[in-house]
Amino acid sequence: MLPSPAEIQYFLEVAETLNISRAAERLGITQPTLSLSVQRLEQSLGSPLLLRGKTGVRLTKTGAKFAAQAKTLLEQWDRLKSDAISDEREVKGRVSVGCHISVALYSLPFFASKLMAEFPELELAYHHDLSRKITERVVSFETDFGIVVNPVAHPDLRIVQLATDEVTFWKTHPGPYVKDVLICEPELIQTQSLLTKMKRVAPAQGWEFRRFMHSSSLEVVASLVASGAGVGILPTRVAQMYKEKHGEDRLKPLSSKAPSFEDKICLVYRPEAQKSAASRAVLRAIEASFKKGATNSLA
Repeated sequence: MLPSPAEIQYFLEVAETLNISRAAERLGITQPTLSLSVQRLEQSLGSPLLLRGKTGVRLTKTGAKFAAQAKTLLEQWDRLKSDAISDEREVKGRVSVGCHISVALYSLPFFASKLMAEFPELELAYHHDLSRKITERVVSFETDFGIVVNPVAHPDLRIVQLATDEVTFWKTHPGPYVKDVLICEPELIQTQSLLTKMKRVAPAQGWEFRRFMHSSSLEVVASLVASGAGVGILPTRVAQMYKEKHGEDRLKPLSSKAPSFEDKICLVYRPEAQKSAASRAVLRAIEASFKKGATNSLA
């Protein structure tokens, strides 16, 4: 078992005075308490530190060596403790945020600039991947916060719902489009669910997708749909973002009868690992951005 800083401090007082009773008096503790503390330290090190005699104590060879190094050890501990307390009180250091690239485009700008301007010693690192992989990174302490879609409950995670979204089929409007081509990101669970639903309603509506165009970028899907290359599966927020970015209204839902999928956009994090002032500031900023800017501008 590792010795405590107090045990090391007590021993250093004994090493300086070479007298148990005097050291106890200077430390403001009882002599038996000090003796027990030194004994515990000796047990931790596995070697005697003091030679006890009628006139007092003297250091063993191990005791002298340990005393020479223990002061540096305590100074390092004090610096470490000071840094930890500073992190608890000051917004500084590195905080990582993970999210799908499409989620990043409509969410990060609403809080990143404010945080960086307000806290000059804060650093933000972003990781982009599928939501389920970001969630895994948060669980394994690789990423501090995840802004993810439809997370699965986990006993170590706190999940805070930030907003909702609707994934459905989109077409270009106005203008012709290739009606038998479906453009989508196949790895998304939403895509797989919507394709299953579409099989049940497509015949009655005269929809038939015989060709597929796959892209891992929802922004590319939106661009292709707007060009008339086919029908695309898109979250409403991504479609709205495309229209705002290009200043045109060329995207329109395929039909009110087309199947849809509701997304829940959530913040996930391990509460026991995010107690620093920097983490608390990022947490507040993300929640506030979805309550105000991000949610309102893309409603």
